[in-house]
Amino acid sequence: MKIILLTVGKTTARNIIEGIEMYTARLRHYVPFEMVSIPDLKSTAALSTDQQKTKEGQAILAALAPGDKVVLLDERGDMFTSRKFAQSIQQSMSAGVRRLVFVVGGPYGFSQEVYSRADAKLSLSAMTFPHDLVRLLFVEQLYRAMTILRGEKYHHD
Repeated sequence: MKIILLTVGKTTARNIIEGIEMYTARLRHYVPFEMVSIPDLKSTAALSTDQQKTKEGQAILAALAPGDKVVLLDERGDMFTSRKFAQSIQQSMSAGVRRLVFVVGGPYGFSQEVYSRADAKLSLSAMTFPHDLVRLLFVEQLYRAMTILRGEKYHHD
């Protein structure tokens, strides 16, 4: 199974990029992983929030393949412990999912079309975080999930 983190926009803070790169390198020992960034929209001042979500949604949907299992990182999603998240990854692996795609949307969230395409929603916290930080938190949690599944000592209960 390949795991993809699909994001709208790029991470710009150097310290966050370094953290993402560190966990990405660690992750590749466990599972094929890739981060894919959809470019930020240009000239958004003339667009309403809904128009921006629609345009970003079209780009997100275009990046997905038929058969992808799509999980939106969304504040209204299910919250898991790290062990429960690891179990959900294992279930996808056991079910034969070829591509598990986690999606971080733009600043206003997702269009209704993207919600309709999603198989699940996952919340990392009840708090709101900057999207750059969400990327780092997610990659670390994915790495943590892999170490849990392997019975390694990274995670402590």
